[in-house]
Amino acid sequence: MRFSTKTRYGMRAMLEIASDISQRGVFQKDIAEKQQISVKYLDQIIHALKSEGLIINVRGKKSGYILARKPSEITMLDIHKAFEPGICVIDCCSDSYNCQMKEFCRTVGFWMNLNKLVIDYFSNTTLQDLLKNPSLAD
Repeated sequence: MRFSTKTRYGMRAMLEIASDISQRGVFQKDIAEKQQISVKYLDQIIHALKSEGLIINVRGKKSGYILARKPSEITMLDIHKAFEPGICVIDCCSDSYNCQMKEFCRTVGFWMNLNKLVIDYFSNTTLQDLLKNPSLAD
């Protein structure tokens, strides 16, 4: 199972924004520089985060970004959903996947439980958690 670069970079960008206590906003070029993400690629990530309602511009275009909600109210699942429809460790866990073996598979419960654990971890980990405990973000 792999998470997309957009999800991973989106989390890093959100942490950069959440770390700013000035409330003046963090500029996209600063996020790109600190996180070593190309400005062009970061532009796609910022757009998705804005569309999902996770960040806003402080003073319109060409201004910095701030969180739309408190860090304690934004989960890793919220960020992931800005880039992917859901978490699925294997195809069988997807509601849209029609597995011929689902009725007979003796491992489907294992995969469904693992998928639930991953979703729960993303749902129960907030930006605030990562800000308070940097070892979670390493």
